[in-house]
Amino acid sequence: MAWLLLAAAIALEVLATTFLKFSEGFTRPAPSVVVVAGYVSAFYLLSRVLARGMPIGIAYGVWAAVGVALVAIVGAVFLQEGMTWLQVGGIGLVMAGVLALELGGRH
Repeated sequence: MAWLLLAAAIALEVLATTFLKFSEGFTRPAPSVVVVAGYVSAFYLLSRVLARGMPIGIAYGVWAAVGVALVAIVGAVFLQEGMTWLQVGGIGLVMAGVLALELGGRH
């Protein structure tokens, strides 16, 4: 259940970050509401993940890495921001780092 909550938290964080671009510096009310609600909800779910006993290093590492990768992909695919092969490689390295963090935590 903690992993499902973490996935939902990440999805909300990615949604909020995407709408941050649409808020145009919080000058557009509707996207700004999505940003605030998304971040508040995402952090609430992250707190529930931690309350369920997931180590903070694992939870935050996965949160950050998957969030960065997904935001980059959303930017490239839906916002026409493009992505170089170097950036794709960087996303792969971030994912490898999270995998190493997760596997290294198991005894």
